[in-house]
Amino acid sequence: MNPEQGILLDEEALPLTGDALVEQVMEEPLLEEEIPVKPQKKKKKINKEEIWGTALASIPLIGFFIFGVIPLAMAIAMGFLDFSATQGWSFSGATWGGFENFAYVLKDKLFWQSVGNTLIFGSSTFISLILALAIAYLLSRDIKGRSIWRMIYFVPYVCSTIALTLMWKEMFNPAWGIINQMLGNTDLANGAINWTGENTPFYFMVIIMSVWSGMGYGILLYTAALTNVNQSMVEAARIDGAGPFRTFFRIILPTISPTTFYLLIMGVIGLLQAFATTFTLGGDLTARYTIVYYMYERMMAYDLGVAGASAWILTIFILIVTLIQFIGSKKWVKYD
Repeated sequence: MNPEQGILLDEEALPLTGDALVEQVMEEPLLEEEIPVKPQKKKKKINKEEIWGTALASIPLIGFFIFGVIPLAMAIAMGFLDFSATQGWSFSGATWGGFENFAYVLKDKLFWQSVGNTLIFGSSTFISLILALAIAYLLSRDIKGRSIWRMIYFVPYVCSTIALTLMWKEMFNPAWGIINQMLGNTDLANGAINWTGENTPFYFMVIIMSVWSGMGYGILLYTAALTNVNQSMVEAARIDGAGPFRTFFRIILPTISPTTFYLLIMGVIGLLQAFATTFTLGGDLTARYTIVYYMYERMMAYDLGVAGASAWILTIFILIVTLIQFIGSKKWVKYD
């Protein structure tokens, strides 16, 4: 207390000066905001499961790159190169040929014969769709042994194409085949059908084989599609007086149209790539030539440029046909 003024002074309230101020500043802790802290990067631990997962998941990509991307790039190069000065399947000595290979393919009568044969064989796709739908519709009814019949129809689809072709080849043998035996004539001199020696019988033979082996897949998908048909709409149509045929074409068929569209797309793409059946049957007929078989023959003749050009023409053809199907599907495929 100052005795003269009579005022009590608090020493702590007085401002510090000199050494006392410096000492207080040194003793006070700094705020966290005033201390710049540099964030530390956390080291990511390597997880063995992630490594194995990535490695296993990359196997299909590696396969696609080796058997898809690389052959695609080679086919592009082959289509524009001239291999007349090369030997074998070597690219050394090949020169730039421009569009000469494409022009040669488009002028080759055998190529257009191959296109015609492919389209004739392609009729099996539409026959398979019709028969598959009819059989699936019958199997959707309450009949005995439905599961057994479905299995019987589906077994040919999962069997090897080569094995089935060899089996049918023996059955269609003109001299001792069971088909000619059932027709009552195995003597070619007396008018027996030469299934493997004439173009027209050869067409029928391949179509029969293709329908028999490919119908099971359509039956399986159509059976699944028919189970999803709204039965209340079917019953309502019957109450209104619609008969079985009208109910089928007005209600059931539009309902399963997405399945029909899928089978049609896959069937057309498959028929344009047909090769194994006619290749296994062999022979010297021009009827055995499909587009892919033509490509194979050019490849085996070391005519790599023509083979590459025909491959790209086939690719463009498939793209155009598929695009037309997708555009046309807007008028008849119902997804509701």
